[in-house]
Amino acid sequence: MPKLIIDSSWTLFLDRDGVINEKLENDYVKNWDEFKFKEGALQAIAGLGKIFGRVFVVTNQRGVGLGLMTEEILNEIHEKMLSDVVKESGRIDKIYYCTETDKNAECRKPNIGIGLKAKDDYPEIEFSKSIMIGDSISDMEFGKNLGMKTVFIGDKSKYKEVGCLLKFNSLIDFYKSQIIV
Repeated sequence: MPKLIIDSSWTLFLDRDGVINEKLENDYVKNWDEFKFKEGALQAIAGLGKIFGRVFVVTNQRGVGLGLMTEEILNEIHEKMLSDVVKESGRIDKIYYCTETDKNAECRKPNIGIGLKAKDDYPEIEFSKSIMIGDSISDMEFGKNLGMKTVFIGDKSKYKEVGCLLKFNSLIDFYKSQIIV
């Protein structure tokens, strides 16, 4: 397994559903009661935040565009998520989300709009020194489209489809893997 020499000049991009919290299959997390952190995710975010200079969440949130929830509720979910991250001594510098339903929308992963927005907000980001961690092919394509290293989290049966640098069952497994030096 390759070793990644990471320091504070590196940036971490995390997908939300399926990486940080449990994904609801064929549904959307529409309120805080439906949001459940994945086992070890808070510990992993806290540890990774001490290694990476910046930590961002980049997430497609089509449920807003479909009218299943409001953007206000989405922001409440994110505020509570951030509060829990901080309580565990972690940090997420900013959350970027796309509520568009059109898969061709520039902000919707695998398109690179939200990555470019992060770069506008934080010009020190170097995509060649960034890692995208996600649980879908579109997350891996997003990272690759920006020149990032990609890490797939989740179902081993999908590993061959996604063509990524590394593969783990969970964010905590990635954090504990000792591949970061």
